[in-house]
Amino acid sequence: MKHINIALIPGDGIGPEVVAEGVKVLKAIENLDDNLSFSFTEFPWGCEYYLQEGRMMADDGIEQLKTFDAIYLGAVGYPGVPDHISLWDLLLKIRKEFDQYVNLRPVTLLDESLTPLKSRTDKDIDFLVIRENSEGEYAGAGDRLYKGKPEEVVLQTGVFSRKGTERIIRYAYEEAKRTGKTLTSISKGNALNHSMVFWDEVFEEIGKEYPDVETSSYLVDAASLYFVNDPGRFEVVVTSNLFGDILTDLGAALTGGLGLATGANVNPEKEFPSMFEPVHGSAPDIAGKGLANPLAAIWSVSQMLDFFDEERWGAIVLEVIREIIKEKDNLTPDLGGKASTADVGGRIVSLLENRKQ
Repeated sequence: MKHINIALIPGDGIGPEVVAEGVKVLKAIENLDDNLSFSFTEFPWGCEYYLQEGRMMADDGIEQLKTFDAIYLGAVGYPGVPDHISLWDLLLKIRKEFDQYVNLRPVTLLDESLTPLKSRTDKDIDFLVIRENSEGEYAGAGDRLYKGKPEEVVLQTGVFSRKGTERIIRYAYEEAKRTGKTLTSISKGNALNHSMVFWDEVFEEIGKEYPDVETSSYLVDAASLYFVNDPGRFEVVVTSNLFGDILTDLGAALTGGLGLATGANVNPEKEFPSMFEPVHGSAPDIAGKGLANPLAAIWSVSQMLDFFDEERWGAIVLEVIREIIKEKDNLTPDLGGKASTADVGGRIVSLLENRKQ
């Protein structure tokens, strides 16, 4: 039997509500599959913890998390806690300490009714964005000189190491090769004459090892345009930390909004736990009301299952999400339904159980 030990960080706002539904789905799969089991340990870390304790996570939090196979994160953010604290002291800390250098964001249209683009189908919008997740513009390098004075200068340095750039681009080439898809690199070499020129050079160098992979390379401004007016040209995309962060939210807008956007923060070598999360915010204004859409959190369960080589279950969970989207009465209000967060999770479980029968 395969056992997966999962650390739960439900976080703030609606995080605990959506994570609860993801756990419900995993427990249902455990009941349906005699060869698969899960254990869960919950940690109270996040912004509300920060307001009480003065820190986003326990001082030995990283040591505690090291023993787990995966981390399941709900949402982080709360009024009164600056965003840079919540990001750097929890989410980015985990990503960096556990070398989760691959961020996987599917931009997949699950139902034609969800996209604001006219006459686009699920065949037109179905690609994977592979985002460098450990350095680049989010390396935290820089300085602030003469603070508050007229001559104040702020330096924010993007860090692009050969190791970091090569490994994310190679990962993307391997994914394109494995799936038989095209690979597109997105950069900004005409303006960022050091970092992005280097990125483009590495993309070409590694490409020589993959002669069968068809490639394209776009500037990020042009790519933003193509995301909207010609999304079908993308299959596998690789890009830097900042560009990936921005473009994937644009991708979410094309496919139904952040309530359907999921992300995996992966350490491919499995030397450390990987982290799976819906990428929506904590939405404190609707927390505790049963209004939160749990589908992104459940989609991240599908990503987790794929990562642990349970692709069959990963695919089934995604298929069930497609099914429930067509059942308007079983959706939360953001998707035009009247169901509660728990109702959606319960219906997902029912659909899973029906497939087993």
